[in-house]
This record gives sequence, C-alpha cells and structure tokens, in this order.
Amino acid sequence: MIIYNVTVCPVSRKPFYGYVRIQDGKIAEVSQGDPVQPDDEMTDGCGGFLYPGFIDIHTHMGFIGDGASEEGIDVNEGSDPVTPGLRAIDGINYYDGYFRDAVASGVTSVVTGHGSLNVIAGSMIAVKTGAANLEDAYMGTVGMKFAFGENPKSYADRDEAPQTRSGIAALIRETLYKARQYMERKNSAESPSDAPDFDLGYEALIPLLEGKIKAHMHCHRADDILTALRICEEFSLKPLLIHCTEGYKIADILAKKNAAAVAGPIICDRGKPEMAHAYLGNAAVLSKAGVPVAICTDHPEVSINFLLNSVAWCVKYGLPREDAIRAVTLTAAELAGIDDRTGSIDVGKDADLVLLNGDPLDIMTDVVMTIVDGRIVYRAGSGKGA
Repeated sequence: MIIYNVTVCPVSRKPFYGYVRIQDGKIAEVSQGDPVQPDDEMTDGCGGFLYPGFIDIHTHMGFIGDGASEEGIDVNEGSDPVTPGLRAIDGINYYDGYFRDAVASGVTSVVTGHGSLNVIAGSMIAVKTGAANLEDAYMGTVGMKFAFGENPKSYADRDEAPQTRSGIAALIRETLYKARQYMERKNSAESPSDAPDFDLGYEALIPLLEGKIKAHMHCHRADDILTALRICEEFSLKPLLIHCTEGYKIADILAKKNAAAVAGPIICDRGKPEMAHAYLGNAAVLSKAGVPVAICTDHPEVSINFLLNSVAWCVKYGLPREDAIRAVTLTAAELAGIDDRTGSIDVGKDADLVLLNGDPLDIMTDVVMTIVDGRIVYRAGSGKGA
C-alpha cells in the first residue's frame, strides 16, 4: 500500500509533502514528492496530514467497560493491598466498545492495566487498539503499577493497612525488600533445593528490580511524587510518574532527578482532594523545566475520544506545539518503551498511522483513516471502527 498526496508529519523530523509505502505491516519507505513506482493499492490522501498513530500512555482500557456495571469492572483487586502477581493481559476485555472509539479517534496504541486501590496493583501492558485479537494487539508488559496517596488509604474503611501515607510507603518498601531477597537467593541457588519457594508476586517484581520494566507511580500531590522517587532511588527502579498533578510545584527537582511524567487527566474536574491544586499549565511547566512529558486521558476518567482535546488544552496553557504532539506520539512511545515499534513515521516501524483532514489540535478536524499494522481499521463514514 502507498499513501500519497499527503503532508507527512513523521514527528522525528519536520513535516513534508510526500508519501509512505507500507509492506508486510511495516513502514517500508518514507519519501518526499509523489511515488515514482505505483503500487497495486494506492490510497490518495487528498492533501491530508499523515501522522503516526496516537498513543495514550496511561488508561484503564478494557478494565472498566463501555456502560459496564460492577460485573464489567475489573480494575481493582480489593482483597489485598499488594498484588504484583496480577497480569493485566488476564483482566483486559479487548472486545470492549471503547477500542472501536480509540481507532476512530486515531489512537492506535494504549498502555492499560490495573487501578490505584492497591499499593502494588500488578502489571501494565501496551496494546494496539485495532488489532484482530488480543494476541496480535499485545506489545508486552511495560510497567508495574504502584499507588500513593488518597486511593490506597481506602483500606482504612476495613480497618486494614495501609491507613496513612507512611503506611503505604512502608508496605511498598517491605515488599520490594523481600522481592530483592527472593531474587538474590534465586539467582545464587546452586541447586533447586537452594532456591526459594515459588512466589508469583516476587517473580513479577524481578523484571522491575532488574530494570527491564518501569515503576508506574500513581501520584498526584507533590509530597507523594517525592516519596515515589525516594523509593525508586532506594531500589534502583526506573520511575514513570503517572498523573504528576502537582509536578509544576517541584518541576526543578524532577528535572534534576531525571524524572519523566505522564500528565493527565487534563479536561476533568478537581473531584478528589489530592487534585485540588490541578493546573492546566502543569505539562508546560514540566516541559520547560526539561522533564519529558506524555499526556494521557486516564480513560475512563476522560474518554479515550478526547486525547487530542487534552493535548490542545495543554498547548493553550503554554506547552510548545511540537512537545505536545510528541507527548502522544514519540515521547509517549519512548516513555512506554515501545518506540522501537511505534511513535514516529520511520522505516522499519509498525505501520500505525492516522490520516487527518486538518490540524490535530483543532476540534473540527476529522480522522479520515486509521491504520494499525498496515491494515485499515477505520475509515470516516464507516461507523465505529472496521
């Protein structure tokens, strides 16, 4: 397939008039001008704008369903505050209607997983939104979910720990310390009898302790953000600050610590105490300080349909346009650890593309076509998804 007569917006470099050739689900050629050699499947972009598929780096897609009652909500395992052994791939409903909404909105990849009731909740995974099935959609485990602040304190209602912020931190430290001991004993075992008894939760934390995945730290208040970073430093974890709502208050500290943030939800109310100081200019302040920033919806807190609207509000409040587009493309892919496959229009990457008829930050712009792995999964006028 060749998509031609478009302004190619690769994100990794400046836009230009040209075309993109797709072969075997990958981007095979990105060139200026018009194609010299035609293809059997030529797609006229009609002067539109071709972007890499957009990425929402923090959601609960498939865990809180479209119109779902309690039966369709699988976001929090309330039986235990520490559940690192939970695998997001086992809880996601990939056939939920919001995945169709995602492709119709040009969102081709999301990071999704468990909620923030638990101090350690389980894995976060990256998935394509428009694949034929979950097995094809799955891009891998990219993080382990931790939560600080208000939400995990709900165990106080049951007279269980944790009930305070210091209790949350202590529980996380204790678990990580035991997991590190488990890992060291396992690695040094000279025979099966020397190895520790199998523990699913500690096994799930080993990739985190080895630096293979990131610690996705749910944190809103500035003090919770700093606690999350303190723990990451103690255990040599790679942190990703999810929400980072009061990050603007300590942006200089975050920059010195080489922290990265995922700002969002953006267009929502301040409906919980720890979001009382939410500021629409947060992403702009963080970016100006040198903190890499991605933007998320935290779907369903804000529907996946409104990812680009969230980006537009960040631009209105000072986030440079180039940084804003990267916040839902290449920067998001880099922070998620999937930039070898998606996030920009470059040869060799997956053919995840979105064709727009205007500025992506203009609310009147339409998605003309969405492509995932070289397959057209949405065309304007065809309804929700393919």
